[in-house]
Amino acid sequence: MGTRILTVEDDQRIRASVKLALEDEGWIVDEAESGEEAVKVFARTSADVVLIDIMLPGMDGFDLCRTIRRSSDVPIVMVTARVDTHDVVAGLEAGADDYLTKPFAPKELSARIRALLRRARPAAPGHAKMSFGNLDIIPDEGKVLLNQKEVSITKTEFRLLCELAQDPGGVFSREDLLDKVWGYGYFGDGRLVDVHIRRLRMKVEDDPANPKHVVTVRGLGYRLQS
Repeated sequence: MGTRILTVEDDQRIRASVKLALEDEGWIVDEAESGEEAVKVFARTSADVVLIDIMLPGMDGFDLCRTIRRSSDVPIVMVTARVDTHDVVAGLEAGADDYLTKPFAPKELSARIRALLRRARPAAPGHAKMSFGNLDIIPDEGKVLLNQKEVSITKTEFRLLCELAQDPGGVFSREDLLDKVWGYGYFGDGRLVDVHIRRLRMKVEDDPANPKHVVTVRGLGYRLQS
């Protein structure tokens, strides 16, 4: 079974050009022109990556992203025509792994998707389980436990947590994490890291407002501690 991409876009011309570009890469493309249609298509297919335009008729891209996230950790890219910080952050907060700004080159889109597809849950040889107080990470099983209860986590959040766990107590700059987790020529867009750290804290901290595991080192970055 080949790689399947679900693209959700209400502009037929953009949807057709994206489909052509993705099929040129050898991927199978499913399409939807609204959020409501996308929910139905996603339910009957096994998409490996979902591309969602923010400005959709009816159910907008944010609501669609949240709907998909309730049942799946599939990689999601939000597509926006504006570089508005609110739109980008809102999309990431809704559960997206990445964002892309229109207009974009087909090669950039393909590169982003390949990076997402490489972002499988990583294994850490020699670490069947890593414990940080009441937080346990089991890389080989792709599991995270808080107070011995499994936490629902996306692939990107899991990869981010595992990277921090590779050097307990060590400080990772935003640039380090962009390179290690996202891995595709990102140059300083710290919003990706900051929003994912906030989402991660909501899941792995007893008190996200006062984190004890994923902590900020002012002016330097983030670290993971017990």
